[in-house]
Amino acid sequence: MAGHKGMAHAHGSLNRVALSATLHCLTGCAIGEVLGMIIGTALGWGDWATIALAVVLAFLFGYSLTMLPLVRSGVAVGAAIPVALASDTVSIAIMEIVDNAIVLLIPGAIEAGLADGLFWGSLAVALLIAGVAAYPVNRWLIARGRGHAVVHAYH
Repeated sequence: MAGHKGMAHAHGSLNRVALSATLHCLTGCAIGEVLGMIIGTALGWGDWATIALAVVLAFLFGYSLTMLPLVRSGVAVGAAIPVALASDTVSIAIMEIVDNAIVLLIPGAIEAGLADGLFWGSLAVALLIAGVAAYPVNRWLIARGRGHAVVHAYH
């Protein structure tokens, strides 16, 4: 019975860490994705140029959100970069693939203007689904000492 309680606690803790890691990556993705979509839409860029900018900014902000606390705690930037790459790349990639696929599949979403509810609604729904898609992968990676488990070694 005690072993079962310990197992439930371990799974609960793993679930919390995976959720935290997913929300962390989702925050960086959302900042970059929203900013990229706003810039591309405001400048009248085409769909693929806007998506490319959004993806680049999502990775940039995702990695930055991981690196910032590491650098503040004294980890050199050169050492923080590989940690961010190891911890966030798979999660951000999944989120970006899912997010952008959904925005492209929703009729008129990518063409919607900044003042259009379809623009914001489709982006919100796409990011939410992207986070749900990334959670089990983050959980699996953390359970194997990969993904955000790499960052936790520095805390």
